[in-house]
Formats: sequence, structure tokens, C-alpha cells
Amino acid sequence: MGKNISILGVPMDLGQSRRGVNMGPDAIRYAGIVERLEELGHSVVDNGNIAVSNKDRNDLSLTNLKNLHAVLKTNIDLQEQVDNIIKSQAFPLILGGDHSIAIGTLAGLAQNYSDLGVIWFDAHGDLNLPDTSPSGNIHGMPLAVSLGYGHPSLVNIGSKAPKVKPENVVMIGIRDLDEGEKELINQIGLKVYTMHEVDKLGMNQVILETMDYLKNTDGIHLSLDLDGLDPLDCPGVGTPVNGGISYRESHLAMEMLADTNLITSAEFVEVNPILDERNKTAEVAVDLIGSLLGEKILKTSPPKATV
Repeated sequence: MGKNISILGVPMDLGQSRRGVNMGPDAIRYAGIVERLEELGHSVVDNGNIAVSNKDRNDLSLTNLKNLHAVLKTNIDLQEQVDNIIKSQAFPLILGGDHSIAIGTLAGLAQNYSDLGVIWFDAHGDLNLPDTSPSGNIHGMPLAVSLGYGHPSLVNIGSKAPKVKPENVVMIGIRDLDEGEKELINQIGLKVYTMHEVDKLGMNQVILETMDYLKNTDGIHLSLDLDGLDPLDCPGVGTPVNGGISYRESHLAMEMLADTNLITSAEFVEVNPILDERNKTAEVAVDLIGSLLGEKILKTSPPKATV
């Protein structure tokens, strides 16, 4: 059966230092996301983009966090809209924008789930704190914020904090961690599949273990940063890291997640058309979303009974 899918773009590049990722949502639309999902039998409503103000860009707030006020405002707006999408019984599909938008996405989801599970598909941990961040870029902090660590104004967006419990998070594809992130992972006991584990176990086993690990959650959100894939497949990202997940491995992951029918929301972030090659990364995003939402190479029917 088709889903009711509600698309929301968040054209924000304020969580990091390289311009261009604000064009990501429209690049994904240009690559045909709405048409692709409708062809799969889903009912799709495109809610357009959240308005992102550059008024507070480079604000001089009393913190090392860049553009804190502007990032905060956008994520408050996003939290409210994600909450509304869930309450309308639609599947939220959020298009970024930089990964700081996960703060608002998870805040909105957390108002509707008591034990939300999160699959964090990324090259990076996004677990920096204000005093451990080498850059002050908030796109390196959203998972920490959602776990209750970070600037209070970000942590306390929405009605509760933290938004997600450490035991309800699985990270996949990790290969670039700062020292403070490593310490936090060990401190709170996060489940992490680095590229070493992905290579050693294979993506099939990683996803089987992930879904078993999250079996007691009441909803599962996929937060997918396109830099989780190898730069050969996704050149249009701001912080590429060599040695990533392959295009085919990523599709296998999405297909297996689709088969469980347990993914209740998703966001795809960090597509930067300025750095891309002929919209290649946005097209990969559309391909992966298609697989996550039921697209198959070949539709199969149950074998006919023999007499």
C-alpha cells in the first residue's frame, strides 16, 4: 500500500561554513523526487521550503557556535512543522540543507514517540559539544544535541529533552570522528558501525543487527547524510571523506529497511549542487529515497501453488 508522504525542504547552510547546501532541497526536487515517489504509488504532498533567514548570519552571540540564533530559529520552525506532519498521519520526508536540521526534525518527532529509534547514516559522528568542536559549526552537533548534550537553547527545542535515548541510536558508515566525539561515544555507549565493521560484516549483517537492536522502539527515523557514501558516488557534499559506503551497499541498506516497513520518517541532507557533478549527488539521493520507500529492481510475486 502506498504511503501518504509529506515532503518538506529546509534550505539552510548556516550550520556549516561552505555555501551551496541551501540549494540541496531544490536539487533533489529537480532530480525528480516527487515523480519517483508517485510512480511507486505513494500520495505525495510537497510543502515547499521552510523560510530560512540570513539576517542573523555571523551573529555575535556569546558563544563559539556559528549562526546560533539563525540555526535555532529555523529548527524551531522545523520542529513545529514535523510535529504537524506526524499528527496528520503522513510520513515526513525532510530534505536538507546541512545536517544541523536534524535538531528540528528529531525535536518534532520526539513529541510523538516515547522511544524513538534513530539510524544515523553518516561519515561523521555529529557529536561535538560547544567546547569540543574544532570549528563551531552546528552541523557537527545535531546528534549530541538530540541526546541532550550541547547548547541549552538547542537541546530544549520542543517539549522534552533529550529527544532520543543513547540505547535507541545506531550509527552506520562512521569514519571521521573528533576526539571529543570518541569520548562521548564511549561515555554513553552508542552503537556504532564504523566503516571497519561495515567492511568486515557486510551491509546485510549490519542492517539485520541494526533492526534487531532497535526492535523495542516505537518509531524509527533515518537520518542520512550523503557524505556517508563514498565521494566517488556523491561528490556534491561539503565534507567528503574517502573510503565510504558504496552506491550499491547503500541501496541494499535502503531496500532492507523498506522490507521491514518500520521506518516512520526520514531526512536526506548535505547535498551541495555547487560542488556536484551534473546533479549526480541529488540523483543518488532520489535513488536511495526510492529504495527506502519500496522501489525494487524486480517486483516478485509469491510462487504459484503446484497441484
